[in-house]
Amino acid sequence: TAAFVLPILMRIKYAQGNDVRALILAPTKELVLQIEEVAKQLASYTDLRILAIYGGIGPKTQIEKIGAGVDIIVSTPGRFMDIYLRGSIHTKHLKTLVLDEADKMMDMGFMPQIRKVLEVIPIKRQNLLFSATMPERVLVLSEEFLEYPERIEIAPQATIIKTIDQVFYKVPNIKTKINFVEYLLQTEKFTRVLIFTKTKQTADNLFKYLDRKNLGPARVLHSNKGQNTRINTMQLFKKGELKVLVATDVASRGIDVSDVSHVINFDVPTLYEDYVHRIGRTGRAEKSGVAITFANEAELFHIANIEKLIRKSIPQKKLPKHIKIEASTFDEQQDIARSIDHQKRKDNPTFKGAFHEKKARPSKGSKWNPKNKGKKRRR
Repeated sequence: TAAFVLPILMRIKYAQGNDVRALILAPTKELVLQIEEVAKQLASYTDLRILAIYGGIGPKTQIEKIGAGVDIIVSTPGRFMDIYLRGSIHTKHLKTLVLDEADKMMDMGFMPQIRKVLEVIPIKRQNLLFSATMPERVLVLSEEFLEYPERIEIAPQATIIKTIDQVFYKVPNIKTKINFVEYLLQTEKFTRVLIFTKTKQTADNLFKYLDRKNLGPARVLHSNKGQNTRINTMQLFKKGELKVLVATDVASRGIDVSDVSHVINFDVPTLYEDYVHRIGRTGRAEKSGVAITFANEAELFHIANIEKLIRKSIPQKKLPKHIKIEASTFDEQQDIARSIDHQKRKDNPTFKGAFHEKKARPSKGSKWNPKNKGKKRRR
């Protein structure tokens, strides 16, 4: 965050006029609030006015603050356009645009909104794009709105810091994964734990189980939670008042929480860059951290691809003997089989799979007629 906030502060220096002069766009409300907090700390000895605007709450208060004068706006793309279209933001003095977590913005479908923002701000401006990974789609975006950009790479993309110990376990199903989480949280080393799930429903169900078993204090965080709930949950986790935070990938990008002892991937992310962001929540500020991943039979395919991305093998360990191995439900078995079929078809287009086997058609010379189906042929 300091990499773009400090140069902005040096450039605009002091409060001037009422209109915004620098705009920072980020994909989530949590990240917007964190950037605002850091920017205000760095600008504490200046008179610069810094404001975060985001959805989930009414725009009235935000519009009033903008009207009182603002120098730097930190915003999600949608809320910025919403207030701009109301005529409450004037961009003629805007000189700097920052896109933070550009790859996540594209994954979350913000491209149409970003293009609209680019249409309403001055052409002559400084553009900065920040991304932890640089896939092809981000390069396309950079070519679209950057002119002759200078690329600065701090480290090869998807580099995992050395302070994080990674391990994965083959866990056959959801119930066994829950048993394993319960086992892990009962050890003393798990002091502040971030558990990532693929879906909001899984996050809610896991949180309810942990809360019922008194394995917390615990909270759950995802996009269906109200704005105030999400803000309060993050503040409690940052202060160390929560032992466990169960979350979807809304908390995996750019959120800086110190002293996270463990990250648990309850599900393996299918967007492999998200693995890098998830486990990057631990091992921060040169402190050690542990990243544990649970993988069922279908998810082992993604583990192999993640290892290719991070250019490092993830050690596999056996489940402790104390863990009760639950039987997989029929529906879960079917989901895993379908997922494996899908992966094999992607690798081999000629593969038909267990769910798509077709009976051989009769040859052209045969006299088979569908009307005669079930009838015995007379000899």
